[in-house]
Amino acid sequence: MNRLVAFYDRGVEIAASRIPESLALFLLRVALAGVFWRSGQTKVIEGSFLSINPSTYDLFASEFSGLPLDPVIAVPLTTYAEHFFPVLLLFGLATRFSAGALLVMTLVIQIFVFPDAWWPVHSLWVAMAGILIVRGGGLFSLDALLARVRVK
Repeated sequence: MNRLVAFYDRGVEIAASRIPESLALFLLRVALAGVFWRSGQTKVIEGSFLSINPSTYDLFASEFSGLPLDPVIAVPLTTYAEHFFPVLLLFGLATRFSAGALLVMTLVIQIFVFPDAWWPVHSLWVAMAGILIVRGGGLFSLDALLARVRVK
């Protein structure tokens, strides 16, 4: 039994080390970024570089009418945020800030747009953002590279 416990403890030690944790944080950054990037892509004209689809304004005026912002402000703000913060997350630049911004977006969506989507959708987004806020981007991030350069 002691050998089994020791084997398990060694596995936990390896899994909790910096490289596996950083790989998991990288995959988490990609997953959260992908959710918001794909959402942002639905708001722009296909094949354009961030040209907002006029129908997005209608969507915000009708289906997302619970938002406390006018669609004239909410649509560009949301569209650009759903492109900007996922790119930062993907590269691991300003990871904690970017995850925090996406956490705020998630909470706004939960409260004002889709209040019935907490479980399982928004709870997962909140958990992913929370882990990235607490742990950062990991070794495979520009944040880590900048931290190493800053120390030297």
